[in-house]
Amino acid sequence: MIGKLYEKIKKYKSYIGFAIILIFIIYVGYEYYDKYFYIFKDPVKIKNVIMSYGDYSIFAFVILQIIQVIAFFIPGEIVQIAGGYIYGAILGTVISFIGITIGSIVVYGISYIFGKPLVKKIVSKKDFKYFDKILNLGNINLIVFLLYLIPGIPKDILGYICGISRISAKNFIIYSSLGRIPGIMVSAYFGAKISSQNYALLISIAVIMILVFILGVFKGEKIVRKFMKK
Repeated sequence: MIGKLYEKIKKYKSYIGFAIILIFIIYVGYEYYDKYFYIFKDPVKIKNVIMSYGDYSIFAFVILQIIQVIAFFIPGEIVQIAGGYIYGAILGTVISFIGITIGSIVVYGISYIFGKPLVKKIVSKKDFKYFDKILNLGNINLIVFLLYLIPGIPKDILGYICGISRISAKNFIIYSSLGRIPGIMVSAYFGAKISSQNYALLISIAVIMILVFILGVFKGEKIVRKFMKK
């Protein structure tokens, strides 16, 4: 009886995994989208919600970061900016990094356990082909680092794809985390400076961030290809 049940679970594990993630996303959407999704457009509103947890605010923020990695439709950059706004540049970077790293491990684990059929149900066909092609350009550790380093690339979707790629869990955690650090630091620093009302500095940082983001969106693949050739 147990053996048959195990075989059925093994056979349909991708569907079971997809169902679990779908239920999670539906739950998050049902519970928080109408009530709270508007806060993800405003670091000040995120701060109000996080600080309402009092002594558990840091824990709540880490959970929020984990959720935004798994439910990749949540804008991660705004949450990172909110981290800096709430806790300052250094602590905001550290807390965001911890939450994002845990979320990335969860995403990689889900993908690794349930396999390609699940990933193809979560990730669009276009994104799947795009990343599958890039990840086979050469040294996958270096490629993963570059993909997470370059702004404008959908990194949380990439985590699902890495789970079924050639990169090991250990190397994924190391190289994806290293690649994320500069972006998290810049976002946290920007958030920390919001309360200073130094509008010239804020506008300068925002313009640079936007330009780099646009460059990553349109030239990200070419940058990776040129780097790998060299």
